[in-house]
Order: sequence, then structure tokens, then C-alpha cells
Amino acid sequence: MTLDITVRGCAEQHHPAERATISLAAAIEGPDKAQAFADALEIQEPLTGQLKELVDLRAVTTWSSDQVRVFSHRPWDGEGRRGPTVHVARVQVRAEFTDFERLSGFLDQWSSVDGVEVDGVTWDVSAKSRRIHEAEVRKAAVDDAVSKAQAYADAVRRGKVVAVQIADPGMLAGPGESASAPMVKAFGLAGGQGPELDLTPEEIVIRVEVDARFRAD
Repeated sequence: MTLDITVRGCAEQHHPAERATISLAAAIEGPDKAQAFADALEIQEPLTGQLKELVDLRAVTTWSSDQVRVFSHRPWDGEGRRGPTVHVARVQVRAEFTDFERLSGFLDQWSSVDGVEVDGVTWDVSAKSRRIHEAEVRKAAVDDAVSKAQAYADAVRRGKVVAVQIADPGMLAGPGESASAPMVKAFGLAGGQGPELDLTPEEIVIRVEVDARFRAD
């Protein structure tokens, strides 16, 4: 009688970060809406000007500044009363760095400027590297599934397993299980002890899971 064996294989690799995407905003509050917007643009101009220079130096691959918000609100005071209207202008800026030393200097400079908000840094490998690494990890995940299935077959004194189905997680079992795609996790925004910002990203983890069904005689 043929034995069916269903397993989930998994594998992961760790790679150094190759790029960092930063998100900043020129955010100004004030009693006058037009002035708040003008002040935000006054910050944005030299900031994006520096990014253009960094592109020429090949420290930045791409950048954008295409999101603008202007809104008003009336904050509550400590006694529960509404205060005067405050107008907020916010201009978003994003940039992708490949030179982490220049990134540290850039953030060190602009994080100390009044009206600039640093929303965060996202680390990753390049798109080309990710495709290569994910292909390698997928193969390793399948190898893991084969090893697991063969171990089950050996435990019940069966022969060599033969794969009959391979799928992304959840697809082999049908509806009811949540599918998960290959994951790339980025970590690490670390500051040094000195006066200058020292960014040390953790390694990028690329993890793949695969479901597989085997048969053994």
C-alpha cells in the first residue's frame, strides 16, 4: 500500500543590508496656514537639493517628494478648553541610500533641524540580490521537505519518497490555512555613543516555506 506523506519545508539565509530607505518630513505648525506651508517648503528645498547631490555621488539611488498635507486643528488645553486654530503643513520626502556612511551624516545633519521629522529607516537587499537569494532559499526549502519526508518514510520502513505535489504554504492543503509568501525582514537602527550617528543594520533575513506531498512504497 502506498504511503502519502505531507510536510512543510523551510529555509532561511542571512545577508548584509545593501540599501536603506529613509522617510522624512518637513513639518511646520503655526497660526497662519500660508506661512506654515511656506516654511515647510523652505526646509524641503535644501533637503531635496542635498539629495540631488548625493545622487550625483551615487550614494542615493532614488528619491521622491510627492506627498503634501496641509490641515488645521484646535488643540485642547490642560483645562479641557479648545485653543486657537493651529495650521500644519507637512511635506514628505523619501530616499534610498546605498552609501551608509553618507546616510549617517545625512540623518545626523537633518535630524537636528527644527521642523524636520525622521519617520524611520527600512533596510533591505537590492531587488536583484533578493531574486537570487529567494531562488536559493526556495531550493533549500524543498530540500528540507524532501529530507523530512524521507525521515518519516524511513521511520516506518518504507522506501524512497517521490514528490507528487509542491506548493506555497496553505495552497496544498486547500482553503482554511493562511498562505505566507517569502519574507524579507529588515532590522536595526542603532545609534553610537559619540556625537555622530552610527547606523549599524542587522542582517536581512530571507525565509521561505513550502508545502510538499510525497509518496513512498
